[in-house]
Amino acid sequence: MLNNNKLTGFAASVTKAMGVPAPMHAEAPLAAVDALVKAFSKSGMADRVLCYNPDCLAFWLYQKYTDLFIPVMIRTQLTMPMRAVFPPVTPVNFGTMFTGAMPVVHGIRKYEKILIRIDTIFDALVRAGKKVALLVRTDSSMSKIFLERPIDYFIYDSDKEIEETGLRLIREDKYDFLLVYQMDYDDRIHETTPESEVSMSALNRHIRTFATLSDAVKEHWKKHDTLLAFAPDHGVHETVMGVGDHFADIDVDMNMVHFWAFQPAE
Repeated sequence: MLNNNKLTGFAASVTKAMGVPAPMHAEAPLAAVDALVKAFSKSGMADRVLCYNPDCLAFWLYQKYTDLFIPVMIRTQLTMPMRAVFPPVTPVNFGTMFTGAMPVVHGIRKYEKILIRIDTIFDALVRAGKKVALLVRTDSSMSKIFLERPIDYFIYDSDKEIEETGLRLIREDKYDFLLVYQMDYDDRIHETTPESEVSMSALNRHIRTFATLSDAVKEHWKKHDTLLAFAPDHGVHETVMGVGDHFADIDVDMNMVHFWAFQPAE
């Protein structure tokens, strides 16, 4: 069974939380995220957002290995089962996540790393005078499909470098919107299986990274009302060839889970 919450609601949820008009083609925001902001924000909105995007973390991983996600759950207040758009591949779904539009609108309808030219969350935030940084892996979809915006790009060869830079930027407190993308789990599942030792080790690293970034936000962004998102793009299954992959209109590929937190200013 496919989850009901649509990935198209992500972009407008973030911009609404920050008091910014949504990207031009974005669909309606997620009501639960709006309720979270209203429940915990002292200012009525968020003036900082940390968006953590681990690639390929399926909903069934959360269901089967729930205890592994405890470091995420205790740092968040909202858990939302989400449904990817088809096909469940990275550029298609991050394209939808950050435009709020379906693939037929944003232009990436298969696995290809082409530039998205319609309005994105990044464009909307820049128009509102927000400072945006993207921390992404070299040659990844995320390093290519959102280029040519007046934002700061930090592109690294390893997830470790991305985490280290994310922590530094949180300490410096210069950005209104900080996106941290990592893909070690996705790398490992394509080489082995979704539940191999190296894949599960990568999954644990992603969880620890979010916990570390979240704790840094709590320490260094005390003056800010901050919205945090733990938001993967799609799921995964083990193929008959004995490796992990994601391309099918099936629940294990289409379902993932997002976690949201709000840390109010002190």
